[in-house]
Amino acid sequence: MLGRLLVAGVACGLAVVLFPSPGGAEDALTALRRTGTVGSGAALVAEPVDSRLGAMAEPAAAAWGGLNEKVPIPTEARVSGLPFLQELINQAPAGSVLKLKPGRYSGPVVVDKTLTIDGGGAATVDGGGKGTVFVLQANDAVLRDLQLTNSGVSHDSDDACLNVRGDRNVIENLRIDDCLFGIDLKMSNENVLRGNRIRSKPFDLGTRGDSLRLWYSHRNLVADNVIEDSRDMVAWYSNANHYLNNVARRSRYSIHFMFAADNLVEGNRFYDNAVGVNVMYSGGGAIRNNLFSHANGPTGMAVGFKEASNVLVEGNEIVYCAVGVGLDMSPFEPDTTITIRGNRIAYNGIGVSFLSDKKGTIIEHNVFEGNLTQVAMGDTGSASRNLWRGNYWDDYQGFDRDQDGVGDRPHELYAYTDQLWMEVPYARFFRNAPMMETLDFLERLAPFSTPVMLLRDEQPVFNKPPETSKRSVK
Repeated sequence: MLGRLLVAGVACGLAVVLFPSPGGAEDALTALRRTGTVGSGAALVAEPVDSRLGAMAEPAAAAWGGLNEKVPIPTEARVSGLPFLQELINQAPAGSVLKLKPGRYSGPVVVDKTLTIDGGGAATVDGGGKGTVFVLQANDAVLRDLQLTNSGVSHDSDDACLNVRGDRNVIENLRIDDCLFGIDLKMSNENVLRGNRIRSKPFDLGTRGDSLRLWYSHRNLVADNVIEDSRDMVAWYSNANHYLNNVARRSRYSIHFMFAADNLVEGNRFYDNAVGVNVMYSGGGAIRNNLFSHANGPTGMAVGFKEASNVLVEGNEIVYCAVGVGLDMSPFEPDTTITIRGNRIAYNGIGVSFLSDKKGTIIEHNVFEGNLTQVAMGDTGSASRNLWRGNYWDDYQGFDRDQDGVGDRPHELYAYTDQLWMEVPYARFFRNAPMMETLDFLERLAPFSTPVMLLRDEQPVFNKPPETSKRSVK
């Protein structure tokens, strides 16, 4: 129950400040921290910064963007003729609930105390086309049901709709549009970002800002957001974050991890992005039960690894992409693995691409069907040093006479004319030309040279497993 009610004098009817009485309803963040679970039962617990990152596990003393400096409280509105939201926030006591009346308010806004700001789905904060619209530099605050719009356009100052510089905040059901960057977290931990819709400014792809950026920010929950027409969603030096049930369309990188450990990407849908999830110089974590569709273009790829280790790729639907899974110098650390298990990799230009002849990848119980090329090597060598086990191959040439569900002979994949465009990537343009098809047929009929065996699956599944993915291409 809510206690006494105060109508802020300076609000002039624009906002109502409510003081919650002790013992009020438990908010979502408190419940999350109490239960310690998110997603499919994975624990969101306090963990030390991953020691594998070495000196990069903590930010440098000269922090990027003046992280240790507080943003001063603004004193002037950027949009004349609109009520200045900062004045209402200044009047609201710490711990209160500020319910905004419908309408437009002028930014910029800085919140430096624990506060709940509720826009009711009908309040808009306009940044006036300059700088950042809203800064949340507090702990345990709530920001919900509000539209943030019209930031500046400077990449030098990282103009954004919302900067977060605090811990354990809840940011939900925001509409963010016409902002260069969407939500920017720096050194901010255990926040909940849920149910937000984010769109950048209508610029060319490379000059847009990032939709959501985490920098040295750990154990955050990013769930049920819709991100469209932005540049990247990035996590740099940020560990143990959970990305659950988000949708991303028409971006460059749906999610890009760099020097980030033990992050979970589960239940998301990625459409028409240049790259789905890219893991660079990172270790641990899982990418599971996601849908990747139409990651096309010259660098199109659903899931990519660059010098990454100990990552699980499981239960994903990877369809209609230029490359399904790409591995470059991965797994990188000695005695580590990349496990690709139980995925459907279908109708891609290349199913799995290896840019280096490294061992340590486990590819098991996947469905490979309809790919122009099932497996490709970007360099001379073979992928046969990796473990291939129990996969379904739609081009398997064999029988199952004992009807045990496993092919009677191993599935072996050789590179014939394919070797030409694997070694000379520009030749891929002619991949399906009649002359290339003829050369490939002649090479298989009477090889001019010894073909390269790319892989050997000792126990290929004979019958295609029933589709169990809950993801659909829409």
